Amino acid sequence: MKILFHSLLITVCFLAACTGRDKKGRPLDTPTSGSIRIAVDESLKPLLDTEVDTFMGLYQRARIEVAYASEQEAIRLLLLDSVRLIVITRKLLPEEVEVLAQQALKPHQVTVAREGIALVMNRSRTDSVLSVEQLGKMLKGDIANWSQLSPKGPAAPLEIVFDQPTSGILRYLKDSLKIDTLPKNCFAVNDNPSVIQHVASRPNAIGLIGGTWISDSDDSTANAFLNTVRIAALSRKTGGESFQPFQAYIAQNQYPLVREITVVSREGRTGLGSGLLAFIAGEKGQRIVLKSGLVPVTMPIRIVEINRQPLN
Repeated sequence: MKILFHSLLITVCFLAACTGRDKKGRPLDTPTSGSIRIAVDESLKPLLDTEVDTFMGLYQRARIEVAYASEQEAIRLLLLDSVRLIVITRKLLPEEVEVLAQQALKPHQVTVAREGIALVMNRSRTDSVLSVEQLGKMLKGDIANWSQLSPKGPAAPLEIVFDQPTSGILRYLKDSLKIDTLPKNCFAVNDNPSVIQHVASRPNAIGLIGGTWISDSDDSTANAFLNTVRIAALSRKTGGESFQPFQAYIAQNQYPLVREITVVSREGRTGLGSGLLAFIAGEKGQRIVLKSGLVPVTMPIRIVEINRQPLN
């Protein structure tokens, strides 16, 4: 009996020690504590930096390591179980959901914001109005010279730069504008700040960036970027009314290049990833979205009409 009692005691102690631990013996995280690694589309970095820093400031026992990567790389990391959660600008494709289903997992996908893709030009360009039709022709190689955009434009070759070959920006434009192969004058320069720096130093360049990099009027980095490049206005049709990728025009569906920011979690239980997702989709997280100059999806925004007439 004494031997049996000791055996039961050892078993209970062992089970107690294992409670709250994963298969590798590591302590399990909770919605507000623990440590996880996530991956985020690099074009969304300004927003996610603020969301994650605020979350960890509120929950001192939470540690979130963020890997900023291309959209395709973030999805790859999620499917390989290298990260628990990703933030990208689309929902998973059926074949990607199937990969998780084979691991007995069902992804939790929540759209948390709307953002516009911005076209940036060198500040020497005084004509910064384009149509979606013109952009499509540029990305197909049908327009390769500034003189083709405007009769007053210089006879200079166009350069089109973006962040990464597997970025969410490029994927969105290819899908939206039905583009298969990019022309030789389109190339990647690593990340969004590099796109802005390249355009600022090259009069013939046009850059494609995530709107989060220039949308927050109170952010010093965004203001510094706005002082070095010109933000193009886009119209849906040639000759139509044009708009820049700012909050009010996105909210009213006037800006044509808008994408949805989506949080995707592969957690099979309620862990730290679920806590972060709930925070971003909740009131505090949505206020951060609003403050960042983007459009939240779970709270209303106040639109103030602006007189767009030039000042005398």
